[in-house]
Amino acid sequence: MTSTPTYFGGGPIFDGQSLKQGLTARFEGGQLVALLPDYAPETQGRYVDLGGDILSPGYLDLQVNGGDGIMLNAEPSCAGLARIAKAHRRLGAVQILPTLITDTAEKTAQVIAAAAQAIKAGVPGIAGLHLEGPHLAQSRKGAHDAALIREMTLSDLELLIAAAEALPVLMVTLAPESVSLDQIKTLRDAGVLLSLGHSDASYEQTLEYAEAGVCCVTHLFNAMSPLNHRAPGLVGAALSSPALHAGLIADGIHVHPAAMRAAWAAKMGRPSPEGKIYLVSDAMAPAGSDISAFKLEGRQILRQNGRLTLEDGTLAGADLDLTTALRVLVSQCGIPLEEALTAAVTVPRQVIGQWSTDSCALGLGEDEFIRIQSDLGAATPINETAGL
Repeated sequence: MTSTPTYFGGGPIFDGQSLKQGLTARFEGGQLVALLPDYAPETQGRYVDLGGDILSPGYLDLQVNGGDGIMLNAEPSCAGLARIAKAHRRLGAVQILPTLITDTAEKTAQVIAAAAQAIKAGVPGIAGLHLEGPHLAQSRKGAHDAALIREMTLSDLELLIAAAEALPVLMVTLAPESVSLDQIKTLRDAGVLLSLGHSDASYEQTLEYAEAGVCCVTHLFNAMSPLNHRAPGLVGAALSSPALHAGLIADGIHVHPAAMRAAWAAKMGRPSPEGKIYLVSDAMAPAGSDISAFKLEGRQILRQNGRLTLEDGTLAGADLDLTTALRVLVSQCGIPLEEALTAAVTVPRQVIGQWSTDSCALGLGEDEFIRIQSDLGAATPINETAGL
């Protein structure tokens, strides 16, 4: 943190609402205090020329399974969480929800305790925790271990209620096949952020669960009942319901660009606070590393040509960072950059309650900002690139 003002100019500035041109950002006391039109920096201040790059609040990634060569499932500790968060920070995600893929009750309790410890210790970048499973549908298990998928019990319910009290954010992906409406209502009342995924839920059932308290859909289009003209399924409900936000893996592999364009048209024109699309990486151990393979609970995952797959070819998470997702949306889907940035920065913060519908970047700290290369090649925290 610097004692004299620092200025960033010479490139577009995303303030959480719009991409602004011809402005200079002024930081004082480590916080953004003003966006100044056509401003020539004071002589006593420090000026950083963006050279056409974009200054933006960092990404918030609500689904991160691993990074820096490790999986959360394999390293459910405060040290493991810190290592994963640091890897994603280098990729532009200044906050993440570390995500545990379906595992045992013992491992789930262990990772909840580790997340609480990390947050208490002030580990940078840990916004809370995401539990993806184990209460899913066998029919849509994807890369999740079928032997560990099960119906929610009273002890599971009590563990999640306690976790919601201990953590600033607890997101849980579950399926109606394994969780009752009464359990959903209890979890909602406890403050759990509920998301449907890995499910063959019907359109009608999805809306019923949304009415009971579900507010999100996990990795839209993947591992769920598809859109059919007479049976719209979970996808149709996600696209049409104003109550549901939807996570999107925008790597051009998990979802075809044409389907992403259709989803964008369905969700992103809605007035706040109606449900919108937020970008997720669904990143696994390779994020921020050069490893070519790793294991998920003993099963080999291969990394090749931008894909992560089990040995049988089943997609197993994504080899993705959110800057790459922005590039795919802009170049392959024709989405305006400003809109794409909203899905990586603003919508996920609204989903977890960090920002109100009219929030912008003023007041955020230097450590929360990133510099995105103008060609969307990479993103880096500004306090690393500018030596703040």
